[in-house]
Amino acid sequence: MDISGGIQASLAGRYASALFALARDEKHLAEVEASVATLRAALTDSEDFALLVNSFTVGRSDAEKAVAAVSNVLKLDPLTANLVGVLAQNRRLNQLSPVLTAFDAMVAAHRGEVSAEVTSAFPLSGPQIDEIRKQLKDRAGRTIKITAKVDPSILGGLIVRMGSQMIDSSIKTRLNTLSQAMKG
Repeated sequence: MDISGGIQASLAGRYASALFALARDEKHLAEVEASVATLRAALTDSEDFALLVNSFTVGRSDAEKAVAAVSNVLKLDPLTANLVGVLAQNRRLNQLSPVLTAFDAMVAAHRGEVSAEVTSAFPLSGPQIDEIRKQLKDRAGRTIKITAKVDPSILGGLIVRMGSQMIDSSIKTRLNTLSQAMKG
C-alpha cells in the first residue's frame, strides 16, 4: 500500500496511520471505519461536541472524561475510543477532524478506492449519490467512495473534488464568472 508521505508527515496523519495500522493488524478495519463515520457525524451534528473538540479552555482531565463519555454514548469501538482519549490526553482534540480525514484516505488507498467529496446546496438523495458515483467511476475507472457535504452558499449545482481534480458547476461560481466577464 502506498500512502503519500504528506499524509504520514502531518500530525493528524501520524495519529491516523497508527489507528489504521492497529485496525488492519487486529482485523477490525470495518468496526473502526464505522466508528470514524459515527465520529464524523457527531462533529457535524452536535455543536456541543464540536465546541469540546475545538476548545482550548477545557482542561486535560475534563476533556478526557468528556470524550470517554461521548465514546460510550456513540458506542465507539475500543481502538477509536482509545484514539480519541489519546488526543484528549495530548491536548490534540482539535486534530480529530483531520485525523478522521487522513484515516479515510488510508482506508480508501488500502481498498483501491478513490475518494470524492461532493458539495451541494441541498442534501442529496441516495439515488442521486449513486448516479454521481456511477459517473465518477466511469471517469476514474475505479471504485469511488463519496463524502457528501452541504453548503447552501453555493446556491445550486455541485462541487466535486476527486484527488487533484475539481469540477465546479455551482451556481455561485457561474455567477462570479459572469460578474467578472461583465466588468470587462
